[in-house]
Order: sequence, then C-alpha cells, then structure tokens
Amino acid sequence: MIAAACNFNQLIRDFIDVSKDGYAIFCPDDKLLFANYVFLDAFCATQESTEYWTFDQLVTHAYKIKRGVNIETERLEDWLSYVHSVRRKRAFRIFEVDLVDGRWMLFSEQLLESGELLVQIKDISKQKLTEITLKDSVTKLKKLALTDSLTNLANRRAFVDAVETELARCQRNDLSATMLVIDLDYFKKINDTYGHLAGDEVLVHTAQILRRATRQYDIIGRLGGEEFAVFMTDTDASSSFEIAERIRQTIQATPTTVDDTPVAVTTSIGISIQTSPSTFENLFNDADEALYHAKSLGRNQTVASNEI
Repeated sequence: MIAAACNFNQLIRDFIDVSKDGYAIFCPDDKLLFANYVFLDAFCATQESTEYWTFDQLVTHAYKIKRGVNIETERLEDWLSYVHSVRRKRAFRIFEVDLVDGRWMLFSEQLLESGELLVQIKDISKQKLTEITLKDSVTKLKKLALTDSLTNLANRRAFVDAVETELARCQRNDLSATMLVIDLDYFKKINDTYGHLAGDEVLVHTAQILRRATRQYDIIGRLGGEEFAVFMTDTDASSSFEIAERIRQTIQATPTTVDDTPVAVTTSIGISIQTSPSTFENLFNDADEALYHAKSLGRNQTVASNEI
C-alpha cells in the first residue's frame, strides 16, 4: 500500500508537470513549497531561482523585470498591502489577472485550515478575447441604435434622452436652456430635382455646419427627414440668435457640390429660450412653433418664440 501511495503521489506530480494549468502550494508563512512550470511562467521565474521564495519575493521579481503578472502601480508596497488585505481571508477565492504579454489568467486560491494555500491558474486568453469582442459589438450596436447612420448625429431618441438629462442639470443649477429647431426649406424639391443621393449629401453637409457652428458640449440631433435640433445651456437670447443666424447664413452661403453641380439650400430656424426650463416637450414645442412662424413668413429666416 505504501508503494502504491508513492506511485500515486508521483503520478500526481507527473500530471501537474505536464498540465497546461499552473499549480502552486504556499506554506502557512507564504513561502513557495511547490510550483509547476506554468505557474512560474506567469511570474517569469524558474524552479531553480525560486526555492523558498515568499509570495512577496515572487511578485517583486516580476515587477522589477516588468514581465509576467501585469502590476500597474508606482508603489509596489501599496499594491502588496492591498493584496495581503484580501489574500488568505477566505477559504476559496477566484479572480482574473492579466499578464504583461497580453495573456489573461484565471486564478483560484484554496486555503486549508492548516494554513497551506493551493493556487491554480488557467489561461483564459481566448475566452477573454471573445468577451472583449462581444463587449465591443454590444457597444457598437448601442451606438448604432442611438446614432443617425447618415449624419452620425444623435438620432431623435438619443437627442431627447440627452436633453432631458441636461434639463435636469439646468434645473439643479438654475441655468437657462435653449433649443434650436432647424428645418431645410423645400427639401423635397432637392430630392425630386437632383435625386436622393444629392439630398443625402445636403443632409451630411448640414450636419457638418452644425458641428462647426456650435460648442463641443452642445447637443446636436437629427430628428428625422430634413429636421435638426440643437440644445444649448447657459446661453442668453442674443448669443442664441447669433448662433442660429450663423448657421442659417452659412447653410445659405455654402451650397453642397454633387457631381460638380452646386446644390443650394436655405433653412428656417425656430428658437426657444427658457430661463427656468421645465420639460423637453415645452422647450421643443415653443421652438417648433417659432419654426412654423419662420416658414409662414417666407422661410430662410430665424424666429425666436418670444417674438411671436
């Protein structure tokens, strides 16, 4: 039976030595009692050099040569202090660790009552890559769901959500809110005369003008068709009208070129300014009413809701 036990123990060591997973055993005083090649490779260490090393020495070695476990800190002492605050505190612990070379390892720690700590590591780089790819895909899908595919501006849903968030901030900080509703005049004639591709070019050109004419933190959206909107905070009536007029005049003065043919377009703009903003609907409806008034006056002009 003793011989059988010896053979069994040797078999376990043989299997561990050829395993693709890493294994290590630390004594109660955190000295390395045993480790196979895969485990030591995660710290860029060898069996010959790590005999009786403590966990801290193993980590310090990897940190100094900047290989193996990726330790992102300028103060290793602080990092080790945190690790010791969670290490050996539970009978079982599992966590992910990335390596300097880009690989990812899943670490599991099993603590015996006698104080020995068994550590197993498994290479999960492929799974991690799949996870990252899936997250990127979800992020791209979310962006597509909230972005107008033609102009890359916020679509109506995203615009409304963003404006409602900003309106809440305006109310908390007693800031004014301004809405510009912008509609291209006789846009259907452009599609009918030059084709829908030309119409798309006009929409893209308009979006570019809106980006250049507004501040980086203003919210711009394409609400549908040829209708756009801009939301601005903490902007007085004079500045809001000046921005709207700059947009209108720039659109009028810079025709879109389609197949070497200039395609001219004008726009009508309605402005709503609320010093104590309430809801998106109130702000938008006032601007939309001003836009309707601008069109009724002959188009290609800017009208503020307080002028009606």
